[in-house]
Amino acid sequence: MAIRDILLLVDGGRGSTARIDATLALADAWDAHLVALALVPEPYIPAAVGVNIPPEILEQQRRRAEEEADALLSRVDERAGRFARPVERRREIAPIDRLPVLFARHGRHADLVVVGQPDPEENTADQALLVESAFMHSGRPALVVPYIGARAMPPETVICCWDGSREAARAINDAIPFLEKAKRVLVTVVDPQSLGGRVGPIAGADMAAHLAHHGIAVEVKDIESGGLDVADVILSHAADEGADMLVMGGYGHSRLREIIFGGTTQYVLEHMTVPVLFAH
Repeated sequence: MAIRDILLLVDGGRGSTARIDATLALADAWDAHLVALALVPEPYIPAAVGVNIPPEILEQQRRRAEEEADALLSRVDERAGRFARPVERRREIAPIDRLPVLFARHGRHADLVVVGQPDPEENTADQALLVESAFMHSGRPALVVPYIGARAMPPETVICCWDGSREAARAINDAIPFLEKAKRVLVTVVDPQSLGGRVGPIAGADMAAHLAHHGIAVEVKDIESGGLDVADVILSHAADEGADMLVMGGYGHSRLREIIFGGTTQYVLEHMTVPVLFAH
């Protein structure tokens, strides 16, 4: 299996350059087609009571936003020069509440979507909606790159979080192209006794056997949380094992522009220090 088509969401956040470089490294490793997408919110200036905003003001704001998006896309071209790799540029402009829908539509025509971790130092509501859209609504796996960047891409050590769920099964299968290139792959089960029969009589053994059929050697790790939060246990385990990437099933839903992820997904997104491949 290989990834042949990658969609990268570009923005002006502090982790943008690191995300671009990580994505270019992946595209180079798979010789994949790379699309850089910039999403531009339609200008909106609240009108005061009884005051009309001249159309030329809105048009001026729109042109400025488009120029900023073009500058972001040009940055991708500049970084891509090191790999001598062409990049397809795309730009979409729409009302801000429509951008996640547009992002998901573009994602459906890619093998992998790459997006940045929501940055706590910025207004993260819209960022979080885009991240959610990347793996919840595109039908594709999403690689979320932390704003501190990626240590190694493609990753050399990968931890697959396994709980027997449909979402986790989807994520691990979507990660096979990464796992085939990795030097070390772990299937980790947290508190297997609490999962009932979902992970089989020997926790993780069935998933390890499945991956072995793809020629992937796997270490199975069963971890007891000791009453700690599962997300905390996973992130600590990733640090202890020197992981370059996590693989997880993703959960989430939106309501009235407020993102509410499942507890583990939310916590990992907020505290991640390595890229995480999410799928739903």
